[in-house]
Amino acid sequence: MNALTRSAAAYWQSSIGKKLVVALTGLALVLFLAGHLTGNLLIYAGRAAFNEYAAFLHDAGHGALIWLARGGLLVAVILHVWATILLTRENKAARKIEYEHKAVIQTSWSARLMIWSGTTIGLFIIFHLLHLTVRLTYKDADFQDPLDPERFDAYGMVIRGFRASFLNFFVVLFYILAMTALCSHLSHGVGSIFQTLGVRSKKARDVIHKFSVGYAVVIWAGFISIPIAIFLGFVK
Repeated sequence: MNALTRSAAAYWQSSIGKKLVVALTGLALVLFLAGHLTGNLLIYAGRAAFNEYAAFLHDAGHGALIWLARGGLLVAVILHVWATILLTRENKAARKIEYEHKAVIQTSWSARLMIWSGTTIGLFIIFHLLHLTVRLTYKDADFQDPLDPERFDAYGMVIRGFRASFLNFFVVLFYILAMTALCSHLSHGVGSIFQTLGVRSKKARDVIHKFSVGYAVVIWAGFISIPIAIFLGFVK
């Protein structure tokens, strides 16, 4: 093992190293959410715009870029979860006495529920991939764009995934629940990223907190609006 490898291993074993991994992977995922939501909102622009966007993603770099992006996101999620679990274990092991009641009150609900919201988000990612990537519930469907027979009808796939039905009622409900957990996670997590990276001063604390909450609300409202609008028939 060379000096660089030993140094990286030692840094990973430290709390500071794990916190930095959580912050950097969290930042990558936060930026991904903003980009992903921007693209998804094209559903309101109609079939042509949404399918052009989907085709661009799948054709970029002859189809290689989307797989590189998926691989990078998978690595980021795994590192984020792994480092968070290790930090949680370290904190519990180091805690010799229970927090005083006053300290518990001062801790936000979002911070106290981070592990549960994170677990819900993890389950949602698996479900989301099975629902709209693997299309487990309608694998035999042939989605052909009526405007361009040579192109995959991503718009039609999303409409079918959320249109009004008994099963899709629970699908939409789970999306809302998962996005609410994500909103809770982000409202605390975004601020923690600034703090770990050393850009959260006392003067900027209130601004960063408002930005974190505002960002979380925008992400929440944007993502849940799509399944709700489709289920209620506003987007067909």
